[in-house]
Parts: sequence; C-alpha cells; structure tokens
Amino acid sequence: MKIPCVRPGLALLAGATSALAFAPFEFFPLAALALGGLFHLLNRATSPRAAFGLGWSYAFGALLAGISWLYVALHQFGGMPAPLAALAVALFAAGMALYQGLAGWAYARLARGRPAPLAFAATVLLAEWLRGWCLTGFPWLASGYSQTPPSPLAGFAPVLGVYGVGGLLALVAAWLVQGLVRRHGPSLIGAALVLLAGAGLARVAWTQPDGAPVPVALIQTNVEQSMKWRPEMLRHWLLRNLELIREAGPARIIALPETSVPLLVDDLPAGYLDEVRRLARAQGAQVVLGSFTRNAQGQYFNAAISLGGAEEGWYAKQHLVPFGEYSPPLFEWFYRLASIPMADQTPGPAIQPPMELGGLQVALNICYEDVFGEELIRSLPGAGVMLNMSNLAWYGDSWAQPQHLQIARMRALETGRPMLRATNTGMTAAIGPDGRVEAALPAFTAGILHTEVRPYAGLTPYARWGNVPAVLLAGLAMLGVGLRGRKAGLPPHSTPAA
Repeated sequence: MKIPCVRPGLALLAGATSALAFAPFEFFPLAALALGGLFHLLNRATSPRAAFGLGWSYAFGALLAGISWLYVALHQFGGMPAPLAALAVALFAAGMALYQGLAGWAYARLARGRPAPLAFAATVLLAEWLRGWCLTGFPWLASGYSQTPPSPLAGFAPVLGVYGVGGLLALVAAWLVQGLVRRHGPSLIGAALVLLAGAGLARVAWTQPDGAPVPVALIQTNVEQSMKWRPEMLRHWLLRNLELIREAGPARIIALPETSVPLLVDDLPAGYLDEVRRLARAQGAQVVLGSFTRNAQGQYFNAAISLGGAEEGWYAKQHLVPFGEYSPPLFEWFYRLASIPMADQTPGPAIQPPMELGGLQVALNICYEDVFGEELIRSLPGAGVMLNMSNLAWYGDSWAQPQHLQIARMRALETGRPMLRATNTGMTAAIGPDGRVEAALPAFTAGILHTEVRPYAGLTPYARWGNVPAVLLAGLAMLGVGLRGRKAGLPPHSTPAA
C-alpha cells in the first residue's frame, strides 16, 4: 500500500537538512545532497500537482528550519503571543515556499517524465530569483549562499551572482544523482567539470587594489534589544557611544552600528553631535553612526550620518523590512499584535552616491539591504569599499548573525570589494574581496575591531550585468528542454521513468 505523505515528508526532511549547509555550520556539500534528494523525488512525481507539493515541502522545511529566529523577534521583542508568533513564522515560510512549489510544477511539465538536470537547475534558479524580488523580496537562504569559500562553486559568484551559484549547485546535484543512481558517466564528468571550473574562476582577480590600506575601527556596542528603547537608558547608551569612539583611535574611519543613536537626530541632547565631531577630529578620523532622521515633510528615515570630516555625509536605508520598518497595505492589523518601535519609516532614494570616509569612497548599506546584490552594485564602480551597519539584536542568540555574515561574504565576492560590518551584537567583521573573513569580533560582546581596509577598483561580470545573465541562461535552458520534449513527442507529463 502506498502512503501518500511519504514523499512530501522526505522532501520536507531534505529541505530541513539543507539548513545545515548554511552558517553557522557551513557543511556546504549538504546543499547538493538535499537538492539531489529533491531531484530524485521530483522524477518520481505522478503529476505536476504532486511535483508542486514536493517542491513546496522542500522549501517549507528549509525555511522553517533556517529562519526560525524570526520567532524571537516577534515574540520576545515584538510582544506577540507565543502561539501567534509561531503561527506567523510558519505561515511566512509556507508563503515563501510557494515559489519552489511552482518550480516543482514547472519541472514536471518540462521534464515530461524524464530526468532533466538542466530544467531542474533552471527552475530552482528562477524560483529563488523570483522570491528575491517579488513583493519586495526575501532572498534569505537562497541556496547559493551556502557555497561561500571553501566551496569550489564560490568562484562563479563574481560572474553569475548568488542565484547563478544556486542554479549550478542544483545542476551539479542533479548530475550526481544521474551519475550515481543511473550509473551515467557523462553526468559525473559534467559535475566534475563545473566544480573544476569554479575552482579555476576563484583564482581570477576580477578587481585590483586601488590605494593604500586605511586604518578602520568597527564598533560593536552590544546593547540588549529589550533595553535599547527604554527612555531611562538613553543617556547611558549615548555616553557609551562617546566612550567607545574615544577608545577607537587611531583610525581614519570609525563606524558604529545601525541605530546606535536610538532616536531622531533632532531629539538628541544639545551639543551631542558636536562632541562626536570633536572626538573624531581629535583622532584624525571620521565617525559614521546610525540614527533616525526626519525631513521637512515629517517622514522618518533609518539613516547613517558621518561626522568629523570637511564634508559630512548622509545615507538613508532604501530597502526597508516589511512589518519591521513599514506596514504593507492591508496589514495595519499586524501592529495591533506586535510592538515594534520606529515602524513607520520612509525608504531613501534608490540611487545614493558613495560616502567619502577617511579619503575612501564607501558604499553604505544598512542591515537587510545587503541581502539584495542587484541593489548594491548600483554604487559601482565609484565605491572602493562597502560598509554594512546592522542591528540583529532583534533575533537574539540565533543563526541570524552568522547567516547574515555569510550573506555579506557573498556580496564581497559578487562585487570584488571588501565589506566592513559594524553591528550591535554581531557579527562585526572585515571581509576581503575574495569573500573570506579577515577579522571578526565575538558575538554578544562590546568591543572595537581594529583592522585595515584597502579600496578596490574594477568591475566583476556580476557588477556589470547583475542577475541578467543567470536569469537569461535559466530561461534558455527551460526553453531548450521544453522544445526537446515536444520534438520527442512526449505528452506534457509522462509516466515517471523507472
């Protein structure tokens, strides 16, 4: 007797297992193993509808396991009752899993009962790409993020970006299944060639140093989220900032985290910013700190401001977090269940020039923004360095911090630029243009990371063309597989191959 829930259950288990391929574990071969399991199951689906269920189950398992830290933000810090917070996370994962469900359905229609590795890779790539921009996008845990160094597939990141890496990962996984299960030698050769090509591309220097190293101090304030917004603690946090800035020298750039000043700049005590300027100039540095600003129309911005230089800069976060920083239409009821401060923000301009800091052109991005590689490349080639300012205290001691660091590593790879990170609770780090962490502070400690950063010039292929080549190749692969199936005279969905 057939048990209908066995295959979806196996797909869900494979997806949940794939979470271990990402940081903090970084068992990157597990991603190929999990996707190979999904490919094997899809080839035994009895209908496109069944394939949709398998794809959805896989992604639901991966997201539910990988982003469970959202529960901490909703319940512990957002004040949402525990059952509702758990339900909200599950519903969110279920909704985001629909993209992979559609990919499973499309694969079944294209493959027509025959294993089709190219179609599988293309549908995985397009599903993750769509999840990354539809409805403002949520690309967290796109499979390519699991392939940061030392994975050989990391070499493709400067060429095809994270979605292209994910597509190649799916292709390698499918070819390995073909080779091992069906004893198909050419598939194993194809997988080996892709891995060798990735290892070779990793040795290509797409960008070059463009100046001398500059001393930098990255401050990790370690302010507990439950204490951050208490009015009686405000003076303490402001004084702590000044103390850490005073201790940060010598440095040309001193960076504090997102919302290191947890109120509007207009509401700061008289003379506070002047004191920051004085401390910066005394050390020959420029200080960049996170705060909220307000324009003449009364709109609020999650911003970064630089102080101490001849010219002082301003950057406003342009890609806001739905529910956390603004309310999507028809979701005002959400804020009656959760208490989230400063949750009515306005996005900054889509194009903002790099900020001049310590003689360098620095492209700023705030927290969640570095998840969107196609947006960060707008600052190139002008910027020689990238700086991310984050506050992940919302998610407690969870996988969110190391996962975010891994995402930043992928951005460094894609752009061929060093990435600096100044965070509240972690992970404060300096990342080289090769995606490797050069220095980092332990999470959940207050401290200062003294390091050097060297600007880079030039453009990687990804910085020139973004996601267009990867998406185009996926589309062509799907078209080719579809035409081949029609030419062979196969019906839209044949009996699965034995």
